[in-house]
Amino acid sequence: MDKKETTVIRTHKLCRSNIRAIHDAFDVIGGKWKISIVSCLTFQPMRYSELLREVEGISGKMLSRELKELELNQIITREVLCTHPITVRYQLTEYGHTLEPLTLTIANWGLNHRKKIIG
Repeated sequence: MDKKETTVIRTHKLCRSNIRAIHDAFDVIGGKWKISIVSCLTFQPMRYSELLREVEGISGKMLSRELKELELNQIITREVLCTHPITVRYQLTEYGHTLEPLTLTIANWGLNHRKKIIG
């Protein structure tokens, strides 16, 4: 096998590895709502009703489902506060905060894309 074939094989393996990792990431944060929820929580912990107001267009049922999945994947924590009535607050875990650079990059890309398309 010559050097060119070895480079092609190595590049192919790296590409496959990256694609697998991207699929893993999208399994956790993919879809229409999860990255928006994570983005909101990078600024401060929020109650369910606050998230429902901030993430425009999401239904209550969908928000509940997305929050459960994010909690299952250790991206957020759910804290029940001893108030009357009971208050539930969501916040990013330390691990969830590792997504903050990604949310900023996506937001910046979106702003630049909007400028490019709109003019």
